[in-house]
Amino acid sequence: MISTRLTQFFGIEHPIILAPMTPAAGGALASAVSQAGALGLLGGGYADRSWYEEETRNITHHRVGCGFITWSAEKDLELFDRALTDRPTAMMLSFSDPGLLAARVKKAKVPLICQVHTPEHARRAIDVGADVVVAQGTEAGGHGLDEYSTMSLLPLVVDLAAKHSPHVMVGAAGGIADGRGLAAALELGADGVLMGTRFWATQEALIHPAAKLKVVAADGDQTIRTSVYDIVRQKEWPRGYTGRLLRNAFIEKWHGREAELQGLRAEELLKVEEAWSAGDYDTANVTVGQAIGLVHDVPPAAEVVARIMLQASRVIGKFAPRAANA
Repeated sequence: MISTRLTQFFGIEHPIILAPMTPAAGGALASAVSQAGALGLLGGGYADRSWYEEETRNITHHRVGCGFITWSAEKDLELFDRALTDRPTAMMLSFSDPGLLAARVKKAKVPLICQVHTPEHARRAIDVGADVVVAQGTEAGGHGLDEYSTMSLLPLVVDLAAKHSPHVMVGAAGGIADGRGLAAALELGADGVLMGTRFWATQEALIHPAAKLKVVAADGDQTIRTSVYDIVRQKEWPRGYTGRLLRNAFIEKWHGREAELQGLRAEELLKVEEAWSAGDYDTANVTVGQAIGLVHDVPPAAEVVARIMLQASRVIGKFAPRAANA
């Protein structure tokens, strides 16, 4: 076991948080991660009521939190407040200013996790009362900024939190898929890690088997930051945010032709939706990060947690005798 402020705060065994990915992090995956001794978060995503209700029914562990895309959840405060009541273990806010929703989280006395992409974001998260600030580098799958890498952002956020609010815990995200990544994050001052891509390729993840197989076969250099799927789905993301995805034929066709794609959204959306249902990932999106080069199989989530912790313990332990003799 590796004990940190994060494990002590949440009463968990391992300093690992499941990224609240939509649709991958449904009730089954979040429950499996929590059952394994880490912290599972249900993917609230764009605040889709029907999806939230269905996946809430699939939760089988008491210690499961939730996470939302901040700017989207602000459009349905009733659902957000319901989630705070349903899942009081933790609430994670990602993307755009967390101020409005953070006030509701603090009023409900639910632990608040804020994902940030710059030191400025981290300062704001601390100001609005975040208990945990997750520094996400551009390597991460899904949405983010093409600015800081995890290696450079994490120590900046660790130092900032230590200086201005020492009780605030710091998590690391982006490019972390095994125990070496966890060990490195801890050595850089993190209290734990938030992981998406590695759990995306697990048996419990709500992802088509064909997409999981594509990830297992892919290398880390086969991802790209792009906005083509946001344009097709008419998701009005804040300026600067793009999604990191696995390259495919659809992206190759439209990346760099975004203005043209704007005029064909309805037609192309139909193709994407049909491809998603059919398991055609030359057209449908596969939302993963650069860590896919470290993903070689699709095991149960509990096995992923156990592997990570064993490897992290060995990496950290390898240097313990040397440090003791110094």
